[in-house]
Amino acid sequence: MKVPRRTFLRLATSSAALPMLPPLARAQAYPLRPVHMFVGFAAGQAIDVLARLIGQWLSERLGQQFVIENRPGAGGNIAADAVVRAPADGYTLLVIGANNAINTTLYKKLNFNLLRDVAPVAGIYRVRQVMEVHPSFPARTVAEFITYAKANPGKINFASAGNGSVAHVSAELFKMMADVNMVHVAYRGAPAALTDLFGGHVHVMFDNLPSSIEYIKTGSLRALGVSSPARLDLLPDVPAVAETVPGFETAAFAGIGAPRDTSAAIIDRLSAEVNAGLADPALQARINELGGTPMPLSPTEFANLIGEETQKWGKVIRTANISIE
Repeated sequence: MKVPRRTFLRLATSSAALPMLPPLARAQAYPLRPVHMFVGFAAGQAIDVLARLIGQWLSERLGQQFVIENRPGAGGNIAADAVVRAPADGYTLLVIGANNAINTTLYKKLNFNLLRDVAPVAGIYRVRQVMEVHPSFPARTVAEFITYAKANPGKINFASAGNGSVAHVSAELFKMMADVNMVHVAYRGAPAALTDLFGGHVHVMFDNLPSSIEYIKTGSLRALGVSSPARLDLLPDVPAVAETVPGFETAAFAGIGAPRDTSAAIIDRLSAEVNAGLADPALQARINELGGTPMPLSPTEFANLIGEETQKWGKVIRTANISIE
């Protein structure tokens, strides 16, 4: 269809004027087209499921589709690299996880710097880990486990979802704080690790709670402790590891980031909308059902959390001498 010259000129003029709008006006107009949220893991994992919940909420609130794009690989670095290279216009976002904070030290060569190149927008949720064993394992408490491990140095294998995963570094932190010697067995994802834990081929795992809670409730696995500072409502009879190993605390988390130089007005608008979702009772209940805890944070608060987690896991990784080229 041929557009009349006068109409064409009017549209061209209004389009050209859009970048000249002040930041607040641009933020109020945002988004004008679909927004892509990059997740560094395959569909169906906890971080993907939660990202889709938030994406749906934002789609309904802002009137444009928030499309989840799964870019698995290199512990989430492929997705992060894609977002860092994207225009800083608010239309390409990164679902940041604890893996990104871990990778900052774990990987010796990265094409980006998380703390420098990604602008934190908002937190989404926090997930605790559970220290669990096969029901046949002789220890029934964290204290008994430590006693057994000290009596059998190097004979206990711990499973993880992969080198540098939260399960891996959580177990390394436990080794350091409890002064025990265990051998790491890395798998390609939590499902494979859990399969071998069920089969008794490995002895212990520090898994994210959502993927293990049903196995614990049915007795397929025995929970020795949770990684939160205090007991969790989901498993009220399971003590915190910190009750035996003072100060032990770990968590996986997720939130949203954008390319650096994204306007503060767009970041603030996205942050407000995400936090509104986290205050919604229905969304809160869904996150809780998945074993997580809503984590509403301002951009500054989320930046502080990422910095603290990067520093914490950096110390563990350097002490355990873990690295990936």
